[in-house]
Amino acid sequence: MILVDKVSKYFGDHHVLKGIDTRFDDGKVNLIIGRSGAGKTVLLKCLIGLFAPDEGAILYDDRNFHTFSEKDKKQLRSEMGMVFQGSALFDSMTIEENVMFPLDMLTEGKSYDEKLARVNFCLERVDLKGTNDLYPAELSGGMKKRAAIARAIACNPKYLFCDEPNSGLDPKTSLIIDQLIYEITHEFGITTIVNTHDINSVITIGETISYIYEGRLEWRGSKDEVLISDNQFLNDFIFAQPLTQRIRGK
Repeated sequence: MILVDKVSKYFGDHHVLKGIDTRFDDGKVNLIIGRSGAGKTVLLKCLIGLFAPDEGAILYDDRNFHTFSEKDKKQLRSEMGMVFQGSALFDSMTIEENVMFPLDMLTEGKSYDEKLARVNFCLERVDLKGTNDLYPAELSGGMKKRAAIARAIACNPKYLFCDEPNSGLDPKTSLIIDQLIYEITHEFGITTIVNTHDINSVITIGETISYIYEGRLEWRGSKDEVLISDNQFLNDFIFAQPLTQRIRGK
């Protein structure tokens, strides 16, 4: 479990995160939702160690990440996989080379054949078998996202972080990506944290949901509770779209 304990973050005089208390449960898809500028991305960057909280703590299984030694931080980071908003594949590398990159960087003592076997397993798991020699420019947007997921799980991570994984995708492809993230989470027992404003993701895969409003944790619950909450800030966010308005009207 990842516990966020009274975390605050400042950038100069700008108070971005304001004493956030929440948790991300093991083996589940945990969503961070909220409007643009609410603090979702800053919280995600604190979780993966790109930012250090100015106040509070982030605990991985009761271990304070930001007081770790550099050696322990490196070990924890080797347990993390990351799916970036724009996929962030290396244009000059083949898909095989992209997926093998974290294995080259973070694993020791593995032969090339062992790493290639892992690459092929991950590509097949995300339905990209046979794309090894292609380059990112030769893939569709949805295929790039799946390649990014393959790279993120290459080192068999304990924690998977996804920053707006459906950004720029059509609704059908977004559903495919959501289902893939959900399946991988449960198949491999990963603790998954997804930063999103996609309402479809919220009501389909959100096993735990942390709603951030103006830098505060405004609400926490599940997809079964999100449509029946009496929190006005959350309702203004969830029911801003015609789809959820129709669901509400039934």
